[in-house]
Amino acid sequence: MESVRSIISSYYIEFIVGLSIMSILLTLFIVITQYRTNKLAKKYNKLVNGIKGIELEDLLININKDINDMNLDINTMEQNINEIETKLSFAIRKVGFIRYNAFDDMGSQLSFSIALLDDFKNGFVFTSIYGRENTVSYGKPIKNGTSNIPLSAEEIIVIDRAIKGEYSHNV
Repeated sequence: MESVRSIISSYYIEFIVGLSIMSILLTLFIVITQYRTNKLAKKYNKLVNGIKGIELEDLLININKDINDMNLDINTMEQNINEIETKLSFAIRKVGFIRYNAFDDMGSQLSFSIALLDDFKNGFVFTSIYGRENTVSYGKPIKNGTSNIPLSAEEIIVIDRAIKGEYSHNV
């Protein structure tokens, strides 16, 4: 015991300096730990977003449930979109139109043909032939881009324009 006292009395300045450095290091360690704890607490508060009285585990379970519900909603929406796209493919989406003079002695391009087709090139061609004495209108069914009824040159043009997505009102 006497030898410890003599060592301490001989090196007391070194002991004080060493203890002071250790105190400074411990204080620095406490400050860093407090900073990290505050940062972690802010992240936790942001995670729970003001929800009081809830455990982190319960929060994660609720978030997982919400994600699963959203995935079900997304799947339902995708199915609905696919159904709508299927229905739309049968809607008239391709249109071809042309105005022309059906007779050489007539002007003003009062005759016309219009093709109305779906995505499968099915639909009809409506033609109106204007004459001085009378006007005749008729329709022809179109299946796969053709008709079982003979088509005029103008009707073939409007079907081709509808299929290609081109639009022009004159020959």
